[in-house]
Amino acid sequence: MTALGLGLAAVGRPAYLTGGRAADLPDRSVDGLRRRCHDLLDLARRLGVRHIDVARSYGRAEEFLAEWIAERNPAPDELFVAGKWGYTYIGDWSLTAPVHEVKDHSLAAFRRQREETRALLGDRLDLYRVHSLTPDSPALTDPALHHALAGLAAEGVRAGISTSGPRQADAVRAALEITVDGVPLFSSVQATWNPLEPSVAPALAEAREAGWLVVVKEGVANGRLTGEEAPAALRRIAAELGTGTDVVALAAACHQPWADVVLSGAATPAQLASNAAATAVRLTDDHLAELAGLAEPADTYWRTRAARAWT
Repeated sequence: MTALGLGLAAVGRPAYLTGGRAADLPDRSVDGLRRRCHDLLDLARRLGVRHIDVARSYGRAEEFLAEWIAERNPAPDELFVAGKWGYTYIGDWSLTAPVHEVKDHSLAAFRRQREETRALLGDRLDLYRVHSLTPDSPALTDPALHHALAGLAAEGVRAGISTSGPRQADAVRAALEITVDGVPLFSSVQATWNPLEPSVAPALAEAREAGWLVVVKEGVANGRLTGEEAPAALRRIAAELGTGTDVVALAAACHQPWADVVLSGAATPAQLASNAAATAVRLTDDHLAELAGLAEPADTYWRTRAARAWT
C-alpha cells in the first residue's frame, strides 16, 4: 500500500510558495517554526508516518529535524530520512528576500552540502537526492560527481533524484541510464504528480519497474487543490465522499500503481491529520476519470507554479 510521508519544506523557513501561510503560521520566527516542525514530527510519529523529506535549502529544517531526533530518539526503523542537496537557502529568514534559494549541481556543491548534512544528521540520513534535477543539469553528465554520489553507498545512504519542471519525464529517463562501474547510480525519484500535472507518470512507472523507490511531492499543487482554489470537480468528489479536497487529491496519487510514498506538505497539525486520511480513501474509476480531466499542459502548469508568490 502507498504510504504517507511528511515533507518539511513548509516549516523550515519563513517564506514559501504555498498559500495561506499567514494564517497557518502566525509565528514564523526561528523558535516558532522549530516548535511547529517538532509538533508535526510528533504527530507524524503517532500516525505511523516514517518517511521524512528534508533538504539543505529548506532553511533550518535539517537542524529542526536533528534536534527532534536527539530529543525523541526514534528507533532507526521508525524513521526514514530523505535529504536533498543542490539548492542553497539564501533568504536570510526574510519574507521579502528577492531570492530565497540558488541552484548548484556541481561536485563542489555536493561535497559542501554533504558535509553540512552530515554535521546535522550524522548517520540518520537514509537517502540523498539531487534537488530538482532537470534535463539540462550537469548532474546528469558529470562523471566525477557520479563517482562521488556512488560513494554514498559506503555510508549506507542511497542516491536519488527529485525532479521539477515540464520535462520531468526526460530527467527521470536520463537518470535511469546512469551507471557507475556497471551499477545503476540512482535508486529513488521524488517527482511532482497531481491531477493538474500528471505528465511524469509513465516515466515514474518505468522507474518503479526498475526497482526505484517512487515518491510523490506537491500532491495538492502547492495549495491549488485545496480550499477555494480547488476545481469544482474536486470539490464535488470530496463532498460526495464526505472528506476534504486535500484528501481526494492525495488519494488520487495513492491510487497510482507506481507510487510508494505520497508526501504531505502540511504546515499545521490539522492539515497533516487530514492528509493522513488519503491512504484509506478508495476512489472509483469514475472519480479517477473525472480527476484526470483536470490535467493541464505541463508548460502551463509550471508557468503558473513559477508565478506563485513566496509569502
